Amino acid sequence: MAWNDPQWGNSPGGNRNSGGPPDLDELWKNFNRRLNEMFGRKGGGGGGNEPPRIGPREFNIPGGAGLVLALVVVVWLASGFYIVNAGERGVVLRFGKFVETTMPGPRWHLPYPIESAEVVNIDSVRTVEVGYKNDVRAKVLSESLMLTDDENIVDLQFSVQYIIKDPEDYLFQTRGPDEAVKQAAETAMREIVGKSKMDFVLYEGRAEIAETATKLMQEILDRYRTGIAISKLNMQNAQPPEQVQAAFDDAVKAGQDLERLKNEGQAYANDVIPRARGVAARLLEEAEGYKERVIAQSEGEVSRFKAVLAEYAKAPQVTRERLYQDAMQQILTNTSKVLIDDSKSGNLLYLPLDKLMTLTQSGQSAQAEALAAQRAAESSSGAAPQPDTLFRSRDAFRGRDREARP
Repeated sequence: MAWNDPQWGNSPGGNRNSGGPPDLDELWKNFNRRLNEMFGRKGGGGGGNEPPRIGPREFNIPGGAGLVLALVVVVWLASGFYIVNAGERGVVLRFGKFVETTMPGPRWHLPYPIESAEVVNIDSVRTVEVGYKNDVRAKVLSESLMLTDDENIVDLQFSVQYIIKDPEDYLFQTRGPDEAVKQAAETAMREIVGKSKMDFVLYEGRAEIAETATKLMQEILDRYRTGIAISKLNMQNAQPPEQVQAAFDDAVKAGQDLERLKNEGQAYANDVIPRARGVAARLLEEAEGYKERVIAQSEGEVSRFKAVLAEYAKAPQVTRERLYQDAMQQILTNTSKVLIDDSKSGNLLYLPLDKLMTLTQSGQSAQAEALAAQRAAESSSGAAPQPDTLFRSRDAFRGRDREARP
């Protein structure tokens, strides 16, 4: 009955006081009567002597219990609401069987025990450790010791990070996700290490081994439909067993010394060989220059001798005298003797030998430089030398002794 009915509270046989509160018992009786009519029997019959009709049993729920029952039904229905946050997925089960996967947002399912919902976080990164527990120093030798292809043993610790890519497979196809990832990681790593050399595992191929193991683990997990995606594999530590660590360190140090000595020798060779090649090239150039200079000097001497010979044929006595004077001048300029004319001096002679020697040496140097410059100019020009220069040649003076004197 509606609460705004004008006859509310004035039902037949009840309290007709329009100003009083409604009769809840009378309302509940009317509700029960309507339920009985709905199920095939009318209540509150006609005459007093009429026998009761045979039919379904009358619903007779006390008023307070009905309200509680209605409240329980409302709460039961409201228990089906749930919220799926961002980065999560909801998995709805009906009597334990998968029904659907819900996206983030407010959702509703039939309340328990008909349906239930499991919320799975697919963005959180989970980590599984292989070969150690919480710290690389807390080793688990049964997991970390692996055999290589060259029959050596390595101690390998690594961790695997994974996320959930399929909530349905993650919930129903895998009993222990962490244990499944751990076994797949250990299986893949042992297969790869068993096909690799010890040096490759320890030094050269750690990144390559991690990449290959990640692919192999993902293939294994997909084959078993675990709903897990491997995000990263981190190589924490790779070293020989502790029992042979000292010997292995010595071998590594010897290898490092070998590489260092090779590098030093190569650096020395790179320094010496270019310099030797440069010196060789310089010597070749100097020899070539010396050859050209000797040839030029020889040709100049021949030309000078021919010019002297021509002058000697014209005036032999004068030419011989001039050659003699030039030769004596060259000889005396190379000696440290000082000649003094004492006919013009008195009894006391003052000999400043230091100054005389300085003047003599400076004069000799200037004369030698002038002579060298003149000869260089003659050699470069290719012209015949002048008679004054020809007479100053030592070779011409030596040639005088070979001549027959009249």
